Amino acid sequence: MDKAFHALTAVSPIDGRYRNKVEQLSDYFSEYALIRYRVRVEIEYFIALCNIPLPQLKGFPKSKFQTLRKIYKDLTVEQAARVKDIEKITNHDVKAVEYFIKEEFKRLKIEKFSEFVHFGLTSQDINNTATPLSLKEGVAEAYMPELLDVKKTLEGFAKQWKDVPMLAHTHGQPASPTLLGKEIKVFVERLDKQLKLLKTVPYSSKFGGATGGMNAHKVAYPQIDWNKFAAAFQKEAFGLDRSYPTTQIEHYDNLAALFDNLKRINTILIDLCRDVWTYISMEYFKQKIKAGEVGSSAMPHKVNPIDFENAEGNFGVANAIFEHLSSKLPISRMQRDLTDSTVLRNVGVPIAHSIIALKSLKKGLGKLILNREKLNSDLEDNWAVVAEALQTILRREGYPHPYETLKELTRVNTKVTRESIAEFVKGLKIKESVKKEMLSVTPQNYTGI
Repeated sequence: MDKAFHALTAVSPIDGRYRNKVEQLSDYFSEYALIRYRVRVEIEYFIALCNIPLPQLKGFPKSKFQTLRKIYKDLTVEQAARVKDIEKITNHDVKAVEYFIKEEFKRLKIEKFSEFVHFGLTSQDINNTATPLSLKEGVAEAYMPELLDVKKTLEGFAKQWKDVPMLAHTHGQPASPTLLGKEIKVFVERLDKQLKLLKTVPYSSKFGGATGGMNAHKVAYPQIDWNKFAAAFQKEAFGLDRSYPTTQIEHYDNLAALFDNLKRINTILIDLCRDVWTYISMEYFKQKIKAGEVGSSAMPHKVNPIDFENAEGNFGVANAIFEHLSSKLPISRMQRDLTDSTVLRNVGVPIAHSIIALKSLKKGLGKLILNREKLNSDLEDNWAVVAEALQTILRREGYPHPYETLKELTRVNTKVTRESIAEFVKGLKIKESVKKEMLSVTPQNYTGI
């Protein structure tokens, strides 16, 4: 067994235990992916320079553009390894990408144009375009489908259970009854609001040379509006919003907003996991049993809500990293320090933990079986919860001290039952029509809108 590449020897569970759940993310956040995105930015930039066109690039045949694009579209792991070999010599990862592309230009017999690869740029122009682009595509293509699947499942439950009454619990105590579908709908509505906010957060890039002023570009070609070029290039080639003015690096403020937004989504889903876990412990839900599965190594009867626990744990790990990313990245000493570089290499980690959590949550939701009998018995055992309804009707009728009257009834040590409520109502000095109205209220139908 080659230990270097075996999942069982991986330090991170993302590349070990959970590899099969998040393998798709290697297309966006692996070292290979980062190299491919960097090559993509360099190639598209060269093509954009040809389209200005710069005088020295007028002779470059546009028929070669698709050939150039194949360099990044068809980039192999072996070619990425070649970039890493070059990096061992340069000790600079982006310079290694530049040299690799120049090698490809030589192979394609267009090396006379190769000095316009990485022309006037600093490494952060490449990194601060490659990273938001990988996030933009990774979130859209890998993360969003998982989140929307969970939301769709919740929407189905909200509709399916819209008329199912359930005893509510505020402060862990029996409270005014609710509808199970409405309680699920609460989470759908919260997710909808965060998704709307997510759409408003731009994916921002930095493209402006060594200290953000396009100095090298201006000195070489002072007649060109390089700010206009850079903004158009970022938008047209990658769908990114160019930040301006900047230092050597992106501000990362919008990236921080993205991470905070994703963290809020995870927090909402942690809340959901804990609620469903509690409902399972209260037997409001049972869980489907899969043949061969073991709930406990010692207790044969147990079917543990492990999917919700796994989801909660992974959402928590993701949020810890999102928190660090959003609080650290917008801070850099003067025109730049290197702390952002090492931190940015981890942007895929919280996305991965979030996806692992979403998959576990969806699996858990798929196992739920509604236990109507238990829901109804809990309502029937808690007739005291209709006290709110009764005192409100009495308030409407001008009855003296209605709250205090119902408080006295419900806080005695004897259990409040259907019968004791009926006896109480019949003894009130109010109109018979109001008594009839009050007696029609039950824990099962006092569920609001």
